[in-house]
Amino acid sequence: MIWRSVVGKLWITILLLVSVVLTLLTILLTQFFESFYDDQAKDQLTKMADRVMLIMESDENKEEAIRITSEMAEAYSMSIMIIDENQESFMSKNSYDDAPYIPVSVFKENDQLSTVAESGRKIYVNGDFPVLNKNDQTMQTMIIYGEPYGSGENAGAVYVYQSIENVEKTTNHTKYLIFLAAGIAIILTTIFAFFLSTRITAPLRRMREAATSVAKGEFDMKVPILTHDEIGELGMTFNRMGRQLKNNITALNQEKEQLTSVLSSMADGVITFDRKMNILVTNPPADRFLQAFYYESGMKTEVNGNVPETVKQLFGQVVALESEQMTEIAIQGRSWVVVMTPLYDQSMIRGAVAVLRDMTEERRMDKLREDFVANVSHELKTPIAMLQGYSEAIVDDIAESEEEKKELAGIILDESKRMGRLVNELLDLARLEAGHMKLHYSSLPIVPFAERIVRKFQGPAKDREIQLSLEFKGNHQSLEGEMDIDPDRIEQVLTNLIDNAIRHTSQGGFVNLIVEVSDQNVKFFVKDNGTGIKEEDLPFVFERFYKGDKARTRGKSGGTGLGLAIARNIVEAHGGQISVHSKNNEGTTFSFVIPRTLK
Repeated sequence: MIWRSVVGKLWITILLLVSVVLTLLTILLTQFFESFYDDQAKDQLTKMADRVMLIMESDENKEEAIRITSEMAEAYSMSIMIIDENQESFMSKNSYDDAPYIPVSVFKENDQLSTVAESGRKIYVNGDFPVLNKNDQTMQTMIIYGEPYGSGENAGAVYVYQSIENVEKTTNHTKYLIFLAAGIAIILTTIFAFFLSTRITAPLRRMREAATSVAKGEFDMKVPILTHDEIGELGMTFNRMGRQLKNNITALNQEKEQLTSVLSSMADGVITFDRKMNILVTNPPADRFLQAFYYESGMKTEVNGNVPETVKQLFGQVVALESEQMTEIAIQGRSWVVVMTPLYDQSMIRGAVAVLRDMTEERRMDKLREDFVANVSHELKTPIAMLQGYSEAIVDDIAESEEEKKELAGIILDESKRMGRLVNELLDLARLEAGHMKLHYSSLPIVPFAERIVRKFQGPAKDREIQLSLEFKGNHQSLEGEMDIDPDRIEQVLTNLIDNAIRHTSQGGFVNLIVEVSDQNVKFFVKDNGTGIKEEDLPFVFERFYKGDKARTRGKSGGTGLGLAIARNIVEAHGGQISVHSKNNEGTTFSFVIPRTLK
């Protein structure tokens, strides 16, 4: 892994650079010293030959001259061969005893060496020659300098030669020193490169660790600033970036939380779509809308982007027209108004946002208003027509006898009372729903109150041959206690429920009032085995003007259809709840519960 790191790359780069420089320098120095030592050797041979010639020409005693030249050759590790005009050869004694010796025949037979005296030219020869060393002949590389002396018939030649090994030893020693210096330089360079790389990359490694921590969300990680160079400035910039990034992330999280809180607290549903109509964001009301759609469609799993077909068509219109569109859709008995607006990414549409408003209650209230007007008109129409008709009969003297007139006047009085009850019940209901009706609470014994209500209806029950009974449930201590209620209003509730039970129970049936008492609550049950209520009518029994008789026939037992609505509001005003359970032609049970003490 070191080769992939900055340390490895920097070390290799520096090492390669120094190696290339040292290699080039070594090659150049080696060539220079080889050439230098070669030139130096030639120069020494030339000078030696000039001295020998000078000695030979100035000294008439050849033996003495040869002795002197031998000493000079010994001093410079050279060998000398002299061939005079008579083709006689003389060599240094040192060369004969110790140094390598080239036979005379080589000088006389070699094409280049043999022409020195004849041509009068100086010559350098570098090559392999046969050498005698202690009676052993071997081939060695020698450098030979030949120079003529004398002229004409007295022409001769002086040859000074030396083994190339001496030059090579010097050159090799120089190369060794150069390579040693290069090796030491590479080692020092490696140490320096590692040191420099570590110094440079240590802050970078810390920044890498800090960047990894920042990527994991740890924005408090800081890079220590050890230097004030470019790397130190980079560390300061990194720390500044981390702080700024933390501030930006915090701001984004706050905005996200605020947006989430706003969406979650909205009463309307919100669904955000992308351009492919994938759902991106929803809030709880929108989730309820989608869950209702999934349930109605029979889907076992939620599919992203699967929405009602009406919403898909609306999305297509929004994308095509690039304008706000609206529609209304009914799902699971609830009415939803969908308002969809395009979302723009600069100039292009990147999706749409749909606002879902549950208009069920508004639609129900609209229907109730319509039904209220129709019901009030219907309830008032019949008594007004009867009042008008019977009044005209009296005015026109259609009723001739006093008894007939009294009968007509009685009918007019009954219808007037019916209209009065209708108006009073409407006023009571309006005051209850508006919270303007004041309840007069008092502590009342439970058992006597229930017994009095039952005694009140014993007469009508006997007239219809219906068995009316009272039953108590609870421990003795609870039954002996009291409850805080408005007696008149609770009596109104029980009167309405028992009267309805008697009127809708056939002859020979029964009506039971059951009082279940606990330490906290009092629960009343009015149970009968009468005609019951149809299942489709059960959700509406507590609505205004509800009547089981759809034909709305009128008789002495006919009601206004407001009693149960008033009863519900009275019970709820006491902090209780009222409910009904019924089966058609099997009977009905109304029940309501109220707390025993005031809250």
